[in-house]
Amino acid sequence: MSQDLPPTLRPDTLAVRAGFPRTHFEEMSEPIFATQGYVYPTAAEAEAAFAGEIERYQYSRYANPTVSMFEQRLSAIEGAEDCFATATGMAAVFVSLAAILRQGDRLVASRALFGTSITTFDEYFANWGITVDYVDGHDNDDWARALATPATAVYCESPTNPMQDVVDLPHVARLCRAAGALFVVDNVFATPLGQKPLALGADAVVYSATKHIDGQGRVLGGAVLGGREYVDKVRTMVRTMGATLSPFNAWVLGKSLETLRVRVEAQARSAHDLAAWLEAHPRVAKARYPFLASHPQHERAKAQMTLGGTLVTIDVALPEGVDPHGDEAKAAAFRFLDALRVIDISNNLGDAKSIATHPATTTHRKLGAQKRAQVGMSNATVRLSIGLEDVEDLREDLDHALEAM
Repeated sequence: MSQDLPPTLRPDTLAVRAGFPRTHFEEMSEPIFATQGYVYPTAAEAEAAFAGEIERYQYSRYANPTVSMFEQRLSAIEGAEDCFATATGMAAVFVSLAAILRQGDRLVASRALFGTSITTFDEYFANWGITVDYVDGHDNDDWARALATPATAVYCESPTNPMQDVVDLPHVARLCRAAGALFVVDNVFATPLGQKPLALGADAVVYSATKHIDGQGRVLGGAVLGGREYVDKVRTMVRTMGATLSPFNAWVLGKSLETLRVRVEAQARSAHDLAAWLEAHPRVAKARYPFLASHPQHERAKAQMTLGGTLVTIDVALPEGVDPHGDEAKAAAFRFLDALRVIDISNNLGDAKSIATHPATTTHRKLGAQKRAQVGMSNATVRLSIGLEDVEDLREDLDHALEAM
């Protein structure tokens, strides 16, 4: 970070200003250090660098100035000691746990997670001799039962994807300390602006930077943030396995942080407005949004989040007697999705463009109907990621599609 910055700058300003000093060209926008390696003035300095006797850039799989700049800026927003950026969000999820788990260890995770996270735990961690126990993340008693015995790590999303359950993070953090577990929170839905898991007791935070942090559908990226000792373990593993962030993607993500607040706050306002409207719509059976009074963990959400997020999850209304887990429910949801004209069908979220997703047939397809039903998801469930379009245009598009359904 530049040494001439005032010490009292707020996190957002730090995130814009943090990084490396300008070069002699006095550029306004930071350069991209598009290099795979670095040279040494002497062989002795190369030896000292690889021996760890001096700190300097050696190879861009290890570290790169543009990537470091992004990591420093995201750390400033999150209030974290350290950050390590990864090639994708799933690389961040994987390494946040793989860096500390060993054969015979126990991982406790909330049942409601992104489908690929569950696949990682069930098909890889379990095969490596790691015990994985799932709990209902919104149920404090379930967490207490699971953490009455020791665990190595605990992992959750809050709010969850896609049903938007809110985990009591301070409660789980206290249980983790008693159980000797490291507590990792996927904060993608809340964003770094809407919730601060580290301040609520978590040990680590993970992001798919592809989502709100880029927020414009351009690049992939991920990040793991936490204490310096823990992030060093993550850094060591990723440097070995190679899932590091590219300099170009880091530059795009670093520039995106400059507009993160204006984008996410505008999206969250529209999402809250549309969630309240959708909840009252006769062709919507249920609308889930953390800041709606009807949300089952509304008070919890208000206590630990400053924004309700940019996602709204709905169940489309079905005729009486129709099985919400059956083909008729899927057909109704598809009719709704296919009638949208402004909102795109995609599996991404957090973008400046509004997106609609049918989780049961895309992001959570591999879970199977039984596991989806356990977290309240059905074939009638649609996840809406609200973008930056005019809210009235979005309302008209949703109304048109619901009527067409």
